[in-house]
Amino acid sequence: MSARPDETASRRQEFYDRLAQRNLSPLWLSLAALVTKQPSSGCKAAVWRYPETRALLMEAGGLVSVEEAERRVLVLENPAFAGQSRITTSLYAGLQLVLPGERARSHRHTQSALRFVLEGTGAYTAVGGERTVMHPGDFIITPSWEWHDHGNDTPDPVIWLDGLDIPLVQALDASFMEHLGAVEQPVTRPVGDSLARYGSNLLPVDHRASGLTSPIFSYPYSRTREALETLRRNGDPDPCHGYKMRFVNPVTGGFAMPTIATFMQLLPRGLATQPYRSTDATVFTPVEGEGRTHIGDIVIEWSARDVFVAPSWATVRHEATGDAVLFSFSDRPVQQATGLFREERLS
Repeated sequence: MSARPDETASRRQEFYDRLAQRNLSPLWLSLAALVTKQPSSGCKAAVWRYPETRALLMEAGGLVSVEEAERRVLVLENPAFAGQSRITTSLYAGLQLVLPGERARSHRHTQSALRFVLEGTGAYTAVGGERTVMHPGDFIITPSWEWHDHGNDTPDPVIWLDGLDIPLVQALDASFMEHLGAVEQPVTRPVGDSLARYGSNLLPVDHRASGLTSPIFSYPYSRTREALETLRRNGDPDPCHGYKMRFVNPVTGGFAMPTIATFMQLLPRGLATQPYRSTDATVFTPVEGEGRTHIGDIVIEWSARDVFVAPSWATVRHEATGDAVLFSFSDRPVQQATGLFREERLS
């Protein structure tokens, strides 16, 4: 004689309670949520308008000194991850401010970082004994475990977008940080040294690869913009991406950073791209122009220096009002290295 349904339910619950006491759980109750039919991170499409965010960042500049803050940054938190300091499941983003005359002291950490300059010309960031002068649109790398500091000797504030792999490093329990003990690191190489050595399709004859990050730590926007214009003159845009290029490590030809992919794309005036979706949730910031991006059912209107995010496997398509240039970053290197990356072009 079979047990009544209420008896079966009671016996099962008693069994599950005993499992929990032994730090066990039944997979059959959670399998559908663990192994989903398609990505299901909870990350939401969102946008941060630069004029609004900048005003708050400048207000922070009057309330908190760079010495107190160490890094005066407003974190861009995805609305799905409130309080978690992440813009996607695996990546962090924030806007950093260095006011005239300020120095952000030297430290290093295992997290890899990118800086994308939004406002201000002439301030500097120093990495591994070399300074680079910052200009809007420049993409600058701070490799894992490299000393870095920032300074602004100009009369104007400098603001940039930070992107780091903090959530990924947290998930791996691999976070370390140290302070140099001095505000600035010693400068041992002249400005432009790394670009001269590695940025002209040339390598020093005795170069030996060390580390996984590009030896170029500053990619000037002027060069990037020129490359995009050359592509436009020489061929038609990609239907989904316009003219899109990825920043590379000149030693390996791979991504410039081991955990974060970085891209720049030109969307010609009036271009409406075809939809696509990919597994790498992506953070975008327009450098030039205006337009709109459809992310699933959400339409985001954007202009220069806004920041917006497209979740994993959400359908994305762009429309450019005039010529527009977008910088973006994602965790694609990690996904490709583990065989997980997938992109689908939709008609």
